[in-house]
Amino acid sequence: MPETAPYGSWPSPVTAEIVAENDGRPGWVSYAGDALWWTRPQPTEGGRVALLRLPQDADEPEVVLPEPWNVRTRVHEYGGLAYVALADGSAVFAEYSDQRLYRFVPGSGAAPVPLTPEPSIPSGLRYAEPVPSPSGTEVWCVREEHTGPGPSDLRRALVAVPLDGSGDVRVLVEDTRFLTCPRPSPDGGRLAWIGWDHPNMPWDGTVVRVAPVAPDGSVGAPVTVAGGESESIPQIEWETSDALIAATDRTGWWNLHRVRVDVEGAEPEQLCERAEEFSGPLWQLGLRWFVPIGEGEVAVIRGRASARLNLLDTTTGLLYDLLEDAHTEWAPTLAVSGRTVYGVAASPVSPYEVVQASVGAVSPVSQSTLSVPVTSLPQPQPRTFAGPGGRDVHAIVYPPSGSRFGGVGGEKPPYVVFVHGGPTGREPMVHDLEVAYFTSRGLGVVEVNYGGSTGFGREYRDRLREQWGIVDVEDCVATAKALVDEGFADGARLAIRGGSAGGWTAAAALAFTDVFACATIMYPVLDLVAFRTGETHDFESQYLEGLVGHWPETEERYRERSPINVPEKFTVPFLLLQGLEDEVCPPGPTARFAERVAELGVEHEYIAFEGEQHGFRRKETIVTALEKELALYARVFGFTAS
Repeated sequence: MPETAPYGSWPSPVTAEIVAENDGRPGWVSYAGDALWWTRPQPTEGGRVALLRLPQDADEPEVVLPEPWNVRTRVHEYGGLAYVALADGSAVFAEYSDQRLYRFVPGSGAAPVPLTPEPSIPSGLRYAEPVPSPSGTEVWCVREEHTGPGPSDLRRALVAVPLDGSGDVRVLVEDTRFLTCPRPSPDGGRLAWIGWDHPNMPWDGTVVRVAPVAPDGSVGAPVTVAGGESESIPQIEWETSDALIAATDRTGWWNLHRVRVDVEGAEPEQLCERAEEFSGPLWQLGLRWFVPIGEGEVAVIRGRASARLNLLDTTTGLLYDLLEDAHTEWAPTLAVSGRTVYGVAASPVSPYEVVQASVGAVSPVSQSTLSVPVTSLPQPQPRTFAGPGGRDVHAIVYPPSGSRFGGVGGEKPPYVVFVHGGPTGREPMVHDLEVAYFTSRGLGVVEVNYGGSTGFGREYRDRLREQWGIVDVEDCVATAKALVDEGFADGARLAIRGGSAGGWTAAAALAFTDVFACATIMYPVLDLVAFRTGETHDFESQYLEGLVGHWPETEERYRERSPINVPEKFTVPFLLLQGLEDEVCPPGPTARFAERVAELGVEHEYIAFEGEQHGFRRKETIVTALEKELALYARVFGFTAS
């Protein structure tokens, strides 16, 4: 029989320090020469991103760049692929501190050599998605050039960066406001890329363009071969020098299509028709959901509310499962060498780890070790609840998960509603120590993939159009109430928490509903008017055109929905956390909001963290944030936290 103790007070091996030290996941895998490369965040080293390499004949990976090198780009502020490994064993990478590109030869004893000029504006020339040029003498990449003090004073282009260190960067393409996915064709005769313009986001509508490449490396006039204002294409890859494979949602789901570039006006050919996603939202440049592996096959991450790796036969349209693959979620980063595919994958009981997959099986390359007992991890329960009007609301429920304890008598556990950011995003069903931090102490957690989330097709994703602050809040409320009605949760002890867009939903839920007893609001959007009129970065500066409405015609709607304008509606305690170097959700509105609720005597705690940006990376910050959050729930819900 389990021991009994009040929910929330159970002893737990999942400490805030353990959560912080294991924050982040490996990413950005690539294979070049005879080595596998990837990146890994280092919370105990100030949150820097390290670059690792595993040669074919080695047993353990090596960190090839010591502190303080930080392999991280600030293009779009969310960044993306910040390095490319070359066949000669060297690597070209973006250094976070100055955003310049450097070339580095591991084991040479030489320091990294800058390839791009020093910008006149600090960090004003930013680079992402480098790929080898057809000649092998340059890398071609996205450049974001900041030209003034405003967040939208900039221009972007695809550029060629010489590897000889001359710094003679030349422009290849400069046509749309946003560019991504530069792909030279296998024969070097063409360049393909993806572009889009304001007010679209990449999950709204993008175009695929192709241009000829001359022998001197110059790029000719482009033609649009796929996409449009209402068709999202987040990734392309060459199948042959005359045909691309593109992930497009033209059918309502991101499915793979073949795009012939040698036939004018050719319609994309669907390769596998499924009511599933074969791609996702392009929040970072360089995400890769699929990769051709030859012989008419493509390795592709696909699913509905999940992301598993499969092999697609492009001739028959058949999908093949990989054997012995217990992973439930593959991150959108893939690389290939021969018939072996490399990626990053996780499951509810295993953290994200670098893995290799062949037709036969999946095995770890660099295995993550469990830092807490499996019995302390929560057991996820995928659920679909009924929202307003009976609409489906997808969620993942994590009941309290202490291995030795149960509640006292007829006590129902408190629950915390986790709201993901984006809002165009999704909570995956994976090993998550942040969730375990609460469930192992006797609090339930439910992650809500509210209307507007990805993974459920374009129609579900479009539910949030002009409804941000309405549909997301309603779906979170409906999920919490359903858990209470079903007898799983204590209706008087419900909390809501989120960061970024999730912080917006948490704040709006406190302001406009009376369901939650407290909240944790992290680096949030609070003032829609400020967000739309210049207080955020260029990438999302017109995101609200789709989420809220056309500006300035719907200005009153922007004001009515903004939590910052209704401080008097906040009547329950909350924790407010903010990074002072955040360029996405700047600290200004958060500080103004804190001042307004303080004047009204609303119980809250506001903590601003030096050196943190959008999302916390440093161990000490993560520890403080988690411990303060648990202390809030203990005080409001009436338990003594372990």
